[in-house]
Amino acid sequence: MKTWFITGVSTGFGRALAQAVIAQGDKVAGTLRNEAQRAEFAALAKGQSFGYILDVRDDAAIPGVVAQVEREVGPIDVLVNNAGYGYESSIEEAPPADVRAQFDVNVFGALSVAQAVLPYMRQRRRGHVLNVTSMGGLMTFPGVGIYNASKFALEGINEALAKEVNGFGIKVTAIEPGAFRTDWAGRSMQRTASEIEDYATMLAPQRAARAARSGKQPGDPAKAAQAILRVVAAEDPPVHLLLGTDALGFVREKLKELNAEIDKWEHLTVSTDFTE
Repeated sequence: MKTWFITGVSTGFGRALAQAVIAQGDKVAGTLRNEAQRAEFAALAKGQSFGYILDVRDDAAIPGVVAQVEREVGPIDVLVNNAGYGYESSIEEAPPADVRAQFDVNVFGALSVAQAVLPYMRQRRRGHVLNVTSMGGLMTFPGVGIYNASKFALEGINEALAKEVNGFGIKVTAIEPGAFRTDWAGRSMQRTASEIEDYATMLAPQRAARAARSGKQPGDPAKAAQAILRVVAAEDPPVHLLLGTDALGFVREKLKELNAEIDKWEHLTVSTDFTE
């Protein structure tokens, strides 16, 4: 019976994964934002679901909650940094406070939780850290560039961490979903109104299309949860796991374009070395 620590289990990926973990007989310590959510989650499965109130932006509170989980639920075998939200705005129009808020949750929150859990895993010489990023952490869409930037940052942390802790028996995986039927593009999405006509003209159709697709996305969160269970059970799990045919297509196209650009400008790239 493994102990999973999953941030953000009230809805979406976090809830689907928690339910799948419970169904396979493991324990879940999940974080939520208020007492009503905590009580509801704790009642899901007696002896398997444990709710903890935590705002991942609260650096000072995180170590105490992690220590409480270790003491009350058990040694954390799997950490899933799932808490996060989407944000729409052109780069030029994004208020600095909104940008910092996005990074506070999507990047610094995940980093702080990992830093609190890693000492326990490192001491035990085992564990698995999963960071939920996005296909948007590997490629970009106009109008969600700040969100993309936060997920690119988390991808960098994930990849470097995998190299740093590999010798300690700790596995690290970035979970990179495409469009799934969660609340990401609906209630959870935060938006800055576009007041610059140039951007409004360009981004309005994309915003409308994104909102119209909410609830109709091709990805099934329950199937994503099963894929994550398989990754955690794998002897040699990947550092990157794309989820969804759309993610696969978009990221492969990005890599194709990147390779083509590198090849086109290779002559200039190699011209900058000293010639002995």
